[in-house]
Amino acid sequence: MLVASMNPSPGGYFNDPDAPVTSSPAEMQRYLGKISGPLLDCIDIHIEVTPVPFEKLSDDRKGEGSVAIRKRVTAARELQTHRFEALDKVHYNAQMNTKQIREFCRLDDASKELLKNAMERLNLSARAYNRILKVARTIADLDNSQEVNGNHISEAIQYRSLDREGWLG
Repeated sequence: MLVASMNPSPGGYFNDPDAPVTSSPAEMQRYLGKISGPLLDCIDIHIEVTPVPFEKLSDDRKGEGSVAIRKRVTAARELQTHRFEALDKVHYNAQMNTKQIREFCRLDDASKELLKNAMERLNLSARAYNRILKVARTIADLDNSQEVNGNHISEAIQYRSLDREGWLG
């Protein structure tokens, strides 16, 4: 498993409304261009995290607790273990090959059309396509859903922020 982070611009403040713009779009594009497309394709989830204002950090509202999240993740992992128990060397969605993706990530026509539009609009690779389907399958598992539906596909597409043309504005 690889978890990584990066600044979105040389100054580190891209898209922060309170920070001065210190890099031109060309500088930011050159900076982001240091990461190859094929490398980005190998990363299942990449998202943009915007700065959190103090008011939200200090808010007393409680989110979902880690115990509840752990239960959902454990249940999803158990679903995957059961799904792949007849397969050798495949235990989790991330390990699926193309044949297994086709078997376990079947989409209805509306979901296929949604994914097709995203592929064309974002100019995504075949590798990104497979990554989206694996992530969507995992989202469906977390939702305790047997089928991958449009909501799962939409959420998985949102986790491909660095694939988006025009990410720089």
